[in-house]
Amino acid sequence: MGFFNIPFAQVSSNFDEDSIPFNDDPKEYAQAISQGKAKAVAQAFPNAVVLTADTIVYKEGKIYQKPQHRDEGFRHLKELSRKWHSVFTGLSLSLKGSDFQIVEETRVLFNALTEQQIQAYLQAFDCSDKAGGYGIQGGGGLIVKAMEGCYYNVLGLPINALCSLLRCIGIDLWTHFKRSS
Repeated sequence: MGFFNIPFAQVSSNFDEDSIPFNDDPKEYAQAISQGKAKAVAQAFPNAVVLTADTIVYKEGKIYQKPQHRDEGFRHLKELSRKWHSVFTGLSLSLKGSDFQIVEETRVLFNALTEQQIQAYLQAFDCSDKAGGYGIQGGGGLIVKAMEGCYYNVLGLPINALCSLLRCIGIDLWTHFKRSS
């Protein structure tokens, strides 16, 4: 929310993401995890506006989670090389018992990546905190050849979807720009 002057606190959810089974619907899966996080945080902060998100990478029936280790990150990037895949982000908003959801999808095509390029990427960037093992920002932009949809979804938070969701509770991001220096 670096573009906007809305005060917020970041808190961790105690929601067990592994409790949600993947039933071949990536939109439903991303949304269910986001909703689970929102319910867990809303219980702890019942009068707060609670916004949660969960991002997944999906290709041909497979979810690419955050890699547990570098070898898994390597496998993710190798499997995604030269291929189209989808990035789904489920956003959930809760306020005093009212819940709202939205899912954003962005299609991403990777460049053909050599094993040396994948190793160089993994040397330079931490892949363990990113769905699919990659980030588009910075040098990660070398991985991506083409994209259809929201860049900010791949970056981490789809801003237009967020704007739509916040309107459900009367918050208009257009009135909360942070003044640039």
